[in-house]
This record gives sequence, structure tokens and C-alpha cells, in this order.
Amino acid sequence: MAKDYNDVDWDNWSYDENGDSTSNEVEEEIVVKDAHWNILNAWDTVMAIKDLPVKWGQNIKRWDKFTKIKLTDDPELIESGNMVLRTEFFKKA
Repeated sequence: MAKDYNDVDWDNWSYDENGDSTSNEVEEEIVVKDAHWNILNAWDTVMAIKDLPVKWGQNIKRWDKFTKIKLTDDPELIESGNMVLRTEFFKKA
């Protein structure tokens, strides 16, 4: 429902450069944890805790290391190279 021009309180208005009205929303930081509940950060190294089959590639063996991981928007997924890994099968090295 749009307001009429006359209904706007012109003394107390605000405008964001992106065209959005300003808001007091606080973005929550996503906490990513490994299989042993250690907090993972970007560029950490993780190791597999079990053998994992990989479709269209070489299988992941237990204790294989993945370096320089990247965090995703999903707290259960991390990226390493061109692979997306589930955090439940990896621990921080």
C-alpha cells in the first residue's frame, strides 16, 4: 500500500543511494563447523575422516587433505578447488 504525497513526514525521512529505504537489519554471520565441532574459517585445511566415493572423479581416501577451503552460504558445505564438500565428513587439520 503506497502512501500519498501529503502523508509523508518530510522532516524525518531517509533515503539510501541504492533506492532502498534504510533499515536496521543486522546480518547474521554464518558459523561453519567440521565433524568434530571445530569452527572452520576461509583458507583453512581440512582432512577427510572416511573414504568417500566421488562421481566422475577420483575417490576421496581417509586423511586426504584439502587446502585453502572457501566458505559458502550453507553452513554444511565448503568449497575446495572445484569440489563442494560436506562438512560432516571433514575435520580441521
